[in-house]
Amino acid sequence: MANPGERVKIVTAEEEIEGTLMPEEKEFTVVKLDTGYNMGIKKEKVKEIKPMGRRKDTAKAEFPKESSKPGLPTITILHTGGTIASKVDYETGGVIARFEPEEIIAMFPELKEIANIKSRLISNMFSEDMRFAHYNIIAKEIEKEIKAGASGVIVTHGTDTLHYTAAALSFMLQDLSIPVILVGAQRSSDRGSSDAALNLISAAFFIAADKHFAEVAVCMHANTEDETCVILPGTKCRKMHSSRRDAFQAINTEPWAIVNYSQKKVDMLKTEYNKTSKKPLKLMLIKDNLQIGMLKARPNMFADELSMYEVFDGLIIEGTGLGHMPINEIDTLTKEHTKIFEAIKKITARIPVVMATQTIFGQIDMNIYSTGRKLIEAGILGNYCDMTAETAYIKLAWLLSNYPKEKIKEMISKNIAGEISERIEYKEKFVKR
Repeated sequence: MANPGERVKIVTAEEEIEGTLMPEEKEFTVVKLDTGYNMGIKKEKVKEIKPMGRRKDTAKAEFPKESSKPGLPTITILHTGGTIASKVDYETGGVIARFEPEEIIAMFPELKEIANIKSRLISNMFSEDMRFAHYNIIAKEIEKEIKAGASGVIVTHGTDTLHYTAAALSFMLQDLSIPVILVGAQRSSDRGSSDAALNLISAAFFIAADKHFAEVAVCMHANTEDETCVILPGTKCRKMHSSRRDAFQAINTEPWAIVNYSQKKVDMLKTEYNKTSKKPLKLMLIKDNLQIGMLKARPNMFADELSMYEVFDGLIIEGTGLGHMPINEIDTLTKEHTKIFEAIKKITARIPVVMATQTIFGQIDMNIYSTGRKLIEAGILGNYCDMTAETAYIKLAWLLSNYPKEKIKEMISKNIAGEISERIEYKEKFVKR
């Protein structure tokens, strides 16, 4: 009789399957294959389960303490959750999170040749559960590490809302004096195709290699190969695929750099970045009780959809194309559009409303067509900006938290943290897969 955690061979009439036996399920015998994937075999098909010895697991292992190496920078890894620092417990089938420096180095031994690693847990959560209050906690923890003398900070984070957090930290950490790199993993560290190791190691290598970079950035796979990572601007990147390892992409600009750790090489694509300095960090946090709405323009909208936003603090509209909404009454079937336009004017009289484009790439230009000009007259902000809707959402919350409302109109179109391009860099090599 085999127990969970043991190496087994599952014998069926059609095949023999080797793997690690996982906890029993009602109708299936489950094994974790060497690829990292789980396979379920219907119990009635299983002829025999042959034990092949116990899997060597590090779930209860003791890790030797690592001593600091002179001459290496000190990098702090702050964990907020996600798959990047987790391993499967093969006895329970659950995930064990590893956050101590010695545990991180045991998982990613290359790190000890790059830097002296400090590592600790801030929170352990799915990124979809992030709130503004969590951004403030992360920012304050980064401030502690800067005061303690860290050469750089890596924040591990779930990928689904990683770009929101990157944008938030870009605005909140004013006069940042060291690099802050957010790192995620699309695939679990127990899968053969995991991107966790390369993303984390590349982020650390970039911090150690470039002594002058002082920006908030994101480090993820450059393509589907397991060779290079890109360093992406914190306010101008976005998750563009639900599962690919190269899901994150720079929007309307180039990545900061390409990192090839195996070749010990960093190629800087842009050199106009904030440099390391001895300026004291200025924290400008986000009020956690703000209500900022996001509304996507689309066919067959109704004015009633906008009424709920009248009590919000701000609203982002993801307009079509250059920044449009259905506001033109052109026949008897579009009478609702006049009501929509009146609802927009009513909302803009109460709160700031900012236009972003749902096309993702490109900028807002509401002066080209009459629809856009009418929206400008109605009080919609954001013309000529090329911010992603997510960055516009975070920026509006940050502005409302730190400036009087009368300043929002002026500042929403002012470049503060690299979120607005002077010149859009849209090149095929940055978007082609």
